[in-house]
Amino acid sequence: MSAESRRALEAIIMVTDSPLEAQMLAQLTEQSLSEVESQLAELAAEFAEQGRGFQLAHVAGGWRFQSHPDMAPYVERFVLEGQSAKLSAAALETLAIVAYKQPLSRAQIAAIRGVSVDSVVRTLEQRGYIGEVARDPGPGQAVLFGTTPLFLERLGINSLADLPSVAEFVPGADVVEALEQGLRVDAGGPVETPAAVDDSRPALTELLDGDGPA
Repeated sequence: MSAESRRALEAIIMVTDSPLEAQMLAQLTEQSLSEVESQLAELAAEFAEQGRGFQLAHVAGGWRFQSHPDMAPYVERFVLEGQSAKLSAAALETLAIVAYKQPLSRAQIAAIRGVSVDSVVRTLEQRGYIGEVARDPGPGQAVLFGTTPLFLERLGINSLADLPSVAEFVPGADVVEALEQGLRVDAGGPVETPAAVDDSRPALTELLDGDGPA
């Protein structure tokens, strides 16, 4: 790659506030898409090899500079600690539901959670993590919500297909059986104690907690 095109790509990506698609970068630098994609991959590999505190990442369908995951403790001290409010447990649960079952309406979200979700949905909309993606064709044409590119960007993934499988967070049949036995009260006998459940895996909502890579 020429020094000029390299500097141009670095400068453009440096000043953007959201991931830039390679097609847009190709237009701005007057190069072919294949040339730009090759240059971006080379730059990303070069920064990784140099062990920089930042990386050129491909997220949400575009490219951006972001702090290296290894530097998260230091970045959090400067940016996150005491300066940004984390999402509540209710908001994280709602966001997880939308992410995995979208598109769906407020009523559908409320039916899954069993409580009103109006305020939580407003919070997620204000944060820019969910938005209107369609209208229900049925009576009332309810707004259907889905996740936004910002959601992908905050998680550092390129598409919803990169989300972990829900099956990873569903307990096995042996665990379910143990829990059922533990909740069953036998006439004239003590309540059985359920077998220990392995909770070493992170909860699904932990994957959505915080704001992702800085």
